[in-house]
Amino acid sequence: MSAFDALVRPSLVRIAAPGSGYDPHGDPYWGTGYFIAPGWVLTCAHVVAKGGSAVWRSEPALGITWAGGRTTGRVVLAKPRPATPEAELASWSFPDLALVRVEGAEDAVCVRLGERAPAAPTPIRLYGWSYRTGEPAVLSLSGEVRGSEGKALLLDAVPTEGCSGGPVVDLGRGTVIGVVKGRARDGQGPAQGAATSLASLRELYDVPGGRILHEVLRAHDGFHLAQHRSLTVRQTWTAVQRDLWAGTGISPATRVQLYGRLAALPSPTGPGEVMDLVDRVKRRVLHPEYQAVLETDARTWRDGVGLLRELHAGDPRTADLRPGDPRAAETLVYARGDRSGSADSGRDAVLLYAAHVVRHVTGRYGPVPGAAGLADWIGEEAYAAHAAVREDIAVLLDPDGPHTGAGNGREPGARADVRIEIDAVPWATPRRYAWRVMLRFAGGGDGHGGHDGHDGHDGHGSHDGAGSTISPLRGDDKGVPRERLRETLRGPLAEALALGDSGDHLARVEVVLPRELFDEPVDTWRLAPDDEPFGERSLPLGQRRVVFLRDRHRSHHPPSPEWRLRWRGSTAGPLRAVPLREEVLTPGAEGHGPQLRRESRMAVYARLGAAGGGSVPVYCGPVAAGDGRRAMEAALAAGHPIALWRRADDDHGDCAAFHKQADAFLRDAGRADGMHQPLRMLRLLAGDTEADPQGRSEHAWAEDLAVLYDPPDQALFDAPLLGPLPLDDTRGAEGADGAYGSGKAYGSGGAHGNEGARANGWANGTSGSKGSHTPNGTPEANGSPGIPGPEETPAPDGTRARRP
Repeated sequence: MSAFDALVRPSLVRIAAPGSGYDPHGDPYWGTGYFIAPGWVLTCAHVVAKGGSAVWRSEPALGITWAGGRTTGRVVLAKPRPATPEAELASWSFPDLALVRVEGAEDAVCVRLGERAPAAPTPIRLYGWSYRTGEPAVLSLSGEVRGSEGKALLLDAVPTEGCSGGPVVDLGRGTVIGVVKGRARDGQGPAQGAATSLASLRELYDVPGGRILHEVLRAHDGFHLAQHRSLTVRQTWTAVQRDLWAGTGISPATRVQLYGRLAALPSPTGPGEVMDLVDRVKRRVLHPEYQAVLETDARTWRDGVGLLRELHAGDPRTADLRPGDPRAAETLVYARGDRSGSADSGRDAVLLYAAHVVRHVTGRYGPVPGAAGLADWIGEEAYAAHAAVREDIAVLLDPDGPHTGAGNGREPGARADVRIEIDAVPWATPRRYAWRVMLRFAGGGDGHGGHDGHDGHDGHGSHDGAGSTISPLRGDDKGVPRERLRETLRGPLAEALALGDSGDHLARVEVVLPRELFDEPVDTWRLAPDDEPFGERSLPLGQRRVVFLRDRHRSHHPPSPEWRLRWRGSTAGPLRAVPLREEVLTPGAEGHGPQLRRESRMAVYARLGAAGGGSVPVYCGPVAAGDGRRAMEAALAAGHPIALWRRADDDHGDCAAFHKQADAFLRDAGRADGMHQPLRMLRLLAGDTEADPQGRSEHAWAEDLAVLYDPPDQALFDAPLLGPLPLDDTRGAEGADGAYGSGKAYGSGGAHGNEGARANGWANGTSGSKGSHTPNGTPEANGSPGIPGPEETPAPDGTRARRP
């Protein structure tokens, strides 16, 4: 028996009907699972689904047989899952995962989970229960990861019935990297196996109750730390990993201790909180202007270690930095001319990251259990680190001490802003709008300047006019009707905000619109469905964070002198209101009456062009069409970067009062950057439907208030609105959005033909439910040809960076 067999087999479970109850499928068991923490089993959702509606009601409807005996389990998290307990899914798309609570299994032996996706080819071994010999037995098959498609790992080892839900072990790193899902065949070669990458486990954080996964992984890391420290356990995952270790980077023994200590800290609230610290470390180790092109959905502090522990020094972009270069002082020692001390950048990066975590957690929560112990441990482990790293760590762990290191590197703030760009699809009938969601990191690597929702970091991707890096996340160049924009963008926007937010600091949202959509109420959009209970996700965007509009048309040309001049006046202040359409200040409702002579567009342009610095056009009606549209175009031509208006198009006679209130708001704000938080509070008060009549009346003028905030020094990402390449496809098997599809997906355990994977074969679940796989599970996936992407170059952290 191999070392891995001895470690994996005790963690395996057979999943079947509970007790001696009747199994309607006539099978002795349904599939496999494995312990990832004491009392917690990971398996496939299509395996547990054989228990019927009781499973989805979280009843103890699963029979669990393991090395410690037989008990029951209940599903706590699953994705996908039926809309109602009684419903049935026609097929099981990725990630096809279920987390099962097993009572009475607190002493179960657990596998070691990896935190990095495998490269291809990678030698692997998969495990699962099988009846291939006629008797239930554990099957182990050796093979390789031959590639990946979307969320699927493609294996040349072909699992048999009953293996679904079993672990896939990376023999090179000594960790579990996936969950066996099924078999696949492309119609041209031999059968293949398919597994769900363990990276997809992060998706369970986003289902109801998903925060429990933090507790599960905390227990996982605590278990392996206890095993490592034990004087009686003869063979551990850490010991096997030590035998595989190449001798560079953080050692397995150091890593298990670090993970156990990180697990004792409060969990991060989102991926942006982790990635913010990873960004800071990479800018110290690799380059002061480093910014990764591809985002990672990091959910735990250990995920950050996984992104850094195999980091390599020698970024070629540091070769031009000399000790006299101002940037060299910001760059860790791997620039030319400074090679003293450690050359193990992976280990240095991990220790520096751990120090950042301690500083961040204690700064946010105050003294917390485990933080002091982790700080002492880092100090002990940093003895062999480079001198500059040791100095940085000292500053982070003792900021008041007599140090000269770079330390924290920037003031606290959101990691990045979120930008949504929307534009009409040319010649589309009926009208459709292409969209793109991206992150904007500000220039210089300085972060946000210490306030919420402000600038991000510079890097080496696509830059805007302020030196910022624009990192596209999601997009659709085919477009959707206007009425579907809100629902379509909900998921991509939530993903982007999670990456942009950092701890207590929220990203701003800038929405770039064509002028025909200036009255779209984007500040009222919500991240959650309308029926979700009151909470931060159910609040309208504009009531929780800074939201403002920008003009898409301006991106087609360099900023005009008028625009730049007006912006300087707005940033210097003081701000004051000027009417966008002067005639509307006529008393009563006559200002919008058909008999009133309209101010011509040229007259508006001349008047607003002559307005003093800090002038802000204000209008009491909509501006996406008619008189308001013509006046708004004149204001933009005159260079005005800020404007306020009311989206409502109903009859009203309070134009003069609206302008007066808007003027008072602007004067109180003082300058352009003084508008944001008062505007958020104003939207909160104006949207309070339960306020007393006096309060409602006082803020009624701000209902449906829209704001244009369009600085010329943050020029737009002027490129065709095409979505990013399907680097992590999640949008269906129909071959849309650049995915390939030319085959059929069969059976309830479909491994391809979904989630954007190249659907050019067959995918049959192998849950062990004989006769449960019908040959007509899902329709044919007719795909369109993929579009070749830009040339790629390797980034220092191992990602693939798109080169313009």
